Amino acid sequence: MRIVDARVIVTCPGRNFVTLKIVTDEGVTGVGDATLNGRELAVAAYLTEHVIPTLIGRDPARIEDTWQYLYRGAYWRRGPVTMSAIAAVDTALWDIKGKVAGLPVYQLLGGRSREGVTVYGHANGDTVDDVLTAVASYVDLGYRAVRVQSGIPGLPVTYGVSKDKLFYEPADAAVPTEAAWSTERYLSFVPSVFARVREEFGPTLKLLHDVHHRLTPIEAARLGRGLEPYALTWMEDPVPAELQEGFRLIRQHTTTPIAVGEVFNSVWDCEQLIREQLIDYIRATVVHAGGITHLRRIFDLAALHHVRSGSHGATDLSPVCMAAALHLDLAIPNFGLQEYMRHTPATDEVFPHGYHFADGYLHPSEAPGLGVDIDEDLAAKYPYRPASLPVNRLEDGTLHNW
Repeated sequence: MRIVDARVIVTCPGRNFVTLKIVTDEGVTGVGDATLNGRELAVAAYLTEHVIPTLIGRDPARIEDTWQYLYRGAYWRRGPVTMSAIAAVDTALWDIKGKVAGLPVYQLLGGRSREGVTVYGHANGDTVDDVLTAVASYVDLGYRAVRVQSGIPGLPVTYGVSKDKLFYEPADAAVPTEAAWSTERYLSFVPSVFARVREEFGPTLKLLHDVHHRLTPIEAARLGRGLEPYALTWMEDPVPAELQEGFRLIRQHTTTPIAVGEVFNSVWDCEQLIREQLIDYIRATVVHAGGITHLRRIFDLAALHHVRSGSHGATDLSPVCMAAALHLDLAIPNFGLQEYMRHTPATDEVFPHGYHFADGYLHPSEAPGLGVDIDEDLAAKYPYRPASLPVNRLEDGTLHNW
């Protein structure tokens, strides 16, 4: 069997997605997600101009060799564009291998380690009362874990708080919008939100919170300590991760668990955090961390150091990526949680898939391969639309992290 064609499909059924479809000479196809939120066309060009020409004629069964070829063969290694492109190829090849074997991908990864994948949803609102209503709606849907975000009094908008509670997309304009931010207002308010949520929903519901990289290490330590009475499952992205030593300072001051990694592209981005046990959950994704092959390496390293998975799963990851994540989630021994933001009906139509939600768990398709595809005719009806993530400035105008 040989690869005879590969094509990049860019579509926007409510938000932009980049998909790679690989075709073999025996008619078996595979799909991989290559979406990089706000930089979609950069990955599409990298695939079209630099990667696809090297795939034609290759044996699709040689997944590891192809991964190494694409990684080592690029002198300028790593980075989000390169690793998202490699991920798309890798994921599509796993899809093909599953179809050839007649097995769902999780069986090729070692089979089930659990009955279902525990997922969490996003409960948010402008006020605490709105937040409580949102949490209740997810509990009613059967969720066992909920991420809690609230508007901050005195700030007109807050990243992570949406108008549409099920289908949130933060990339909202071709040129990034700007919003004001106040660390002081945020730190003084957030613990009171979780006090209300715990009072309303009791001690067993898993609660999470995303800081969106906005704090310094000592500020994050203060927040973590303030949240300790409410027993969060994790505090996500407390600080920018470029300086990984900063997490050591957070660790010294709080027992609130830490999750980080959705912007990581390789095992080298997180090996210190994992090896020194400075985090509790690693949130790297299939699409941004080099595909199933490389994300499995990250999770294997994490398993040796008491770190569990907590993969990013926002709407900027297509159903192709979600399907791939579920197969890996089901197989690894150190699974923690999987983020699950529901896609719009239009997106689900463009990407028909077999995974499903029931009783707080997502279940991957039992079909051979990933159990997901792309309707190319329908995708063509939704042309690309430029959209960028917003940026934040402090109240005095200083540019700030997200």
